[in-house]
Amino acid sequence: MIRLSILLLFVLAVIAEWQEGSFDPPRGVGTSGGAAAPAAVVAGARRLRFGSKSGEFKILQVADMHYADGKETGCLDVFPDQLSTCSDLNTTAFIYRVIRHENPDFIVFTGDNIFGLDSKDAAKSLNAAFEPAVALKLPWAAVIGNHDQEGTLSREGVMQHIVGMDHTLSQLNPTGIEIDGFGNYNLEVRGAEGSALANKSVLNLYFLDSGDYSTVPAIPGYGWIKPSQQVWFQKTSSRLQEEYMRGALQQKDPAPGLVYFHIPLPEFSYFDASNFTGVKQEGISSASINSGFFATLVETGDAKAVFTGHDHLNDFCGKLIGIQLCYAGGFGYHAYGKAGWSRRARVVSASLEKTLNGEWGGVKSIKTWKCLDDEHLSTIDTQVLWIKGSTGRHLPSSLFIVIYVNELW
Repeated sequence: MIRLSILLLFVLAVIAEWQEGSFDPPRGVGTSGGAAAPAAVVAGARRLRFGSKSGEFKILQVADMHYADGKETGCLDVFPDQLSTCSDLNTTAFIYRVIRHENPDFIVFTGDNIFGLDSKDAAKSLNAAFEPAVALKLPWAAVIGNHDQEGTLSREGVMQHIVGMDHTLSQLNPTGIEIDGFGNYNLEVRGAEGSALANKSVLNLYFLDSGDYSTVPAIPGYGWIKPSQQVWFQKTSSRLQEEYMRGALQQKDPAPGLVYFHIPLPEFSYFDASNFTGVKQEGISSASINSGFFATLVETGDAKAVFTGHDHLNDFCGKLIGIQLCYAGGFGYHAYGKAGWSRRARVVSASLEKTLNGEWGGVKSIKTWKCLDDEHLSTIDTQVLWIKGSTGRHLPSSLFIVIYVNELW
């Protein structure tokens, strides 16, 4: 039995803000659309890796495609003169455009990949939604949102279908443990080939199922990340930190972690225009209770940024207690949006530092920007999310936080 209760109410005082301090064809993608597996994946090992020449690892986040039945599915919230020619195919075209423009090493789809209610066949819709990543043979991963399972596949069925697709690194769940939801897993990004950290994960990626809707009658609204998922996250983070900091070639600080799921945490509501980069054009549609996952993220210590979707008209990043909370902004054309406000994707780029002997070391910095589906694929809101050695403990002024945790009986 789980009883949700308020365990702690505390006031966070204002503290000093710490200062932090042309088109390229995509790797492995030819002009004909044919592709070899990118260098970011070690052949046969399904491992992600930083580039040995660039010392960079670039992630493309695609949120809320809301794909349904291709050219038969119309667009929402576009100008009237666009309606007759706009469909899911515009979403597909945008994915191809942004891949060729940004040249990512890895793609993350953060839920509501399909809009189940409007899909005649969920499996076909999933295949069409992820087709660009599969066709270009790019490594990719996905989590599910609150609309993926509303069609002909159950929530588990959707994730099982995703896991079975080509070139995906998605996983159904960790083996050997009982855990809520489907699509809780982690991926490790190894250091550059030939470097001392070539066989260590220098960047850790976490993926969680944030649920769809509350299953507790007394609690309305959306789902949330459950205690079993938080325990798994804590144990996984602890293991990865142990391996990085205390094993062979031990490091002084944990490797940074990035966390991906669909529904934003309640803490996303603690920002206003004075302390975020981007826009907030609608409310924060989080769960109506706080399960304490943000406190878990702070406690584990390695997570530097969280990336979500769900609220299509929000695309901001704001820092809270050293963790960046970021929206991607709506991507799909069969998803609600705003006419004249371009659909968009978020890009994250992690860069390695150079050691004293001139070889690549661990991650030095992580930055982000957004790419718009306009005439020029405009880049906006470039910002540094994290720099090695910075505490980043910036809090919004006069912030009151109520943390709810779960008591297990």
